[in-house]
Amino acid sequence: MNVLCSLRDGAPRCRWRAFRRVVLCGCTVAATLLTAGCAVGPDYRKPTIDIPPSFKEGSVEWQRAQADPQATLSSTWWRDYHDDTLTHLVDEALVANQSIAQAEAAYRLAQATVAANTASLFPTISAGISGSRAGAGSGAGAVNGSALNSGVHNTVTADVTASWELDLWGQIRREIESSKASAQASDAQLAGQRLSIAASVVTDYFELRRADVDIDLLEQQQRIDASILDMTRASCAQGESSNDSVLAAQDTLEVIVADLQSTQTSREQYEHAIAVLTGVPTGKFSIASEPHYAFVAPVVPLSLPSQLLERRYDVVSAERTVASANAGIGVAKAAFFPNLTLSAQGGFQHSSLANLFSVPNRFWTLGPELAGTIFDGGARTAAVHEARATYDESVAAYRLTVLSAFESVEDSLSSSNHIAQQERAYADIYQRNKRLFESEQAQFQYGSASEQSLLTQQLTLLLAQQNLADTRASLTLSSVTLIKSLGGGWRWDEAKEAPADVATSSRSSR
Repeated sequence: MNVLCSLRDGAPRCRWRAFRRVVLCGCTVAATLLTAGCAVGPDYRKPTIDIPPSFKEGSVEWQRAQADPQATLSSTWWRDYHDDTLTHLVDEALVANQSIAQAEAAYRLAQATVAANTASLFPTISAGISGSRAGAGSGAGAVNGSALNSGVHNTVTADVTASWELDLWGQIRREIESSKASAQASDAQLAGQRLSIAASVVTDYFELRRADVDIDLLEQQQRIDASILDMTRASCAQGESSNDSVLAAQDTLEVIVADLQSTQTSREQYEHAIAVLTGVPTGKFSIASEPHYAFVAPVVPLSLPSQLLERRYDVVSAERTVASANAGIGVAKAAFFPNLTLSAQGGFQHSSLANLFSVPNRFWTLGPELAGTIFDGGARTAAVHEARATYDESVAAYRLTVLSAFESVEDSLSSSNHIAQQERAYADIYQRNKRLFESEQAQFQYGSASEQSLLTQQLTLLLAQQNLADTRASLTLSSVTLIKSLGGGWRWDEAKEAPADVATSSRSSR
């Protein structure tokens, strides 16, 4: 290959063709080396962990079974509570909440990191044009040994430079692998943030509704206690009761007043919290009271496989963090090997811009560069040890996250089971007190019972009603906790032997 064909021989095209052949040959060799290059470091394998097929708490029927389409939750699980106000609040929070916006920005940052690392696989090409004008006197020319150096000289240069660092040892590919896993972890965190915000809105909303019911019942009790106090004072004035009875009636009334104030404070604070979650200033936000709110909860299916936990956002994020750390070991090991860089430069140079782009004025260079570290005092070895320690730490964190996930689900199931039993007990108590109050009403109408006795029985009935309403609210709140613990519901895809796609945010969370 006659790369240095002389222009005076009348063959200016020979150099250009030779240059192209050299470039193509270099690219072919580089591609071959890149393809044959290995990625150092261990290939990723998901850490093993013992996952039981079902949960401990609950009935013995909690085993794998055929999926029940009527006992599943959609991605918008909060709609299964059949409350339009609640649905509107959650939808608003998912759009306007600043924590979600922050997590979404972090995910976009992770995606940009992946794109930046991927770009390192490709050559970098730059172009430029420059001009200069320099002058020197005859004395300076004499010093340089030639009179040609004196006078004024113009130089115009236009060039293109290409540089390509070959990924022979897989360092860049491991960096891409690590950044992709980190982006998937960030994606799962975004899904978790959305789930967390939705669950917070639902929880605060149901607490607010419980306060509505309690405030109504406490106000009824306050009116009855005030009437009983008046009756006790009248009875004391007539000498039929002691002053101690008046003091006791006053204490009872004051306790109800204090409870009412505390409940009203809680209601206002829950309303403020929902305002912040939905991105609305607290002064411009209000929710109308519903003193007769009926609490409902989705029915938990009998088949609830423990594999559902594999789609929990924190489990997904922890597992992807392990994958990222595993790739980091390869990045650290690749530092022990030299880097091969191919570089090329070509362009034109002349004293005038008009005659710049012509074959006689061209120039080019092409050559590889192999560079590696010989001695670093053990820094690369320490980096590998650091990467392995980071991997071991992330594996331990992943296993702990899975164990914590099982704990939270078991706690939720246990709480739901016991609250359900409490709800049945309080329902029986309420029904008995309702019959007792009806009996007391009949006796009062026939004159065999006093009005104060009737009011006392009514207070007992209101207390039973309040206990029942609070327990039903707790049961509904427990279902929210269970849904959150399971990662957003309990749908299972039997065909794929995997959790169904019900996450509210992103691909990796599914």
